[in-house]
Amino acid sequence: MAIDQHTIHALDGSSSTFTDRTIVGFKAGVANLIGGGAGQTVTTAVTFAEGLPATYAVVVTPNQAAAAWVTGKTSAGFNVNLAPLVAANTLAVGTFDVLVLA
Repeated sequence: MAIDQHTIHALDGSSSTFTDRTIVGFKAGVANLIGGGAGQTVTTAVTFAEGLPATYAVVVTPNQAAAAWVTGKTSAGFNVNLAPLVAANTLAVGTFDVLVLA
């Protein structure tokens, strides 16, 4: 049986804006469209119902062979960009997971 733990230790030198809380957001299975052709990037907007803080980190897990990066971070959300690992390939319809930490 899992044991709930309620302590978070922030490492010295961490870039946290908050000293009283840690903010976590997670979305699993966010859909991405098919690529428009060989090597082309697909961009998907990701938003949350609640606004994001001024500074946050995003971890993306593509659920296919793709490079992932984040652009356009605002308090409303951000864009996840996916590109096939091989320029001759076209990105497939699929999903990715995102984790936001602040």
